[in-house]
Amino acid sequence: MLAFRNLWRCQNQISIISQNPVRLLLKNYHNKEPVPVSWEKPEIGWAKLNFDGSSKGRAGKASIGGVIRNHKAEFLMGYAESIGRANSTIAELTALRRGLELVLENGWSHVWLEGDAKTLVEIIVKRRQVRCAEVQKHVSHINSIIPELNSCIVSHIYREGNRTADKLAKMGHYLEKPQVWLNPPEEVLPLVLEDAEGKIFFRRR
Repeated sequence: MLAFRNLWRCQNQISIISQNPVRLLLKNYHNKEPVPVSWEKPEIGWAKLNFDGSSKGRAGKASIGGVIRNHKAEFLMGYAESIGRANSTIAELTALRRGLELVLENGWSHVWLEGDAKTLVEIIVKRRQVRCAEVQKHVSHINSIIPELNSCIVSHIYREGNRTADKLAKMGHYLEKPQVWLNPPEEVLPLVLEDAEGKIFFRRR
């Protein structure tokens, strides 16, 4: 029980230390009008990694997922897996870490990283210090991988624009072992096609 409480506390112990030169594209909408949200294609020559984590409860069963696509919105790779018990912070960081490992393994060097957890995006970009050792371990590993890329953009997107990664992360709960797809599984194919078509959702703040 103590371990689970510590995992929960990790989500609330973040303080800013310094800045990171990685480009940050945080989409801040301050008006009360509906905000159009859609998945955006990367530029030619770039790969885009959308990642997400799923956790049931403060420190319940967790899983991760992500998808990598090119400038044509073509599905290059997807992944998902169960990671045992973890809070949402650890799940999100694990999803990004695993995605970056696959990026390096496959030789993509110009990469756009995008997730729907704004605080975690800021942790990576601004190198925020965290008191939780497990969170810091993941952050350090992620920040050691990013410099190996020729170019990297890190951005936040609302959940409506991250549906494919979200679906894969939820699928991870039911997997007995880590899974990597070179073609979109049936469960996410409709979402991949809608993203490619530029389907727009309207979100109220």
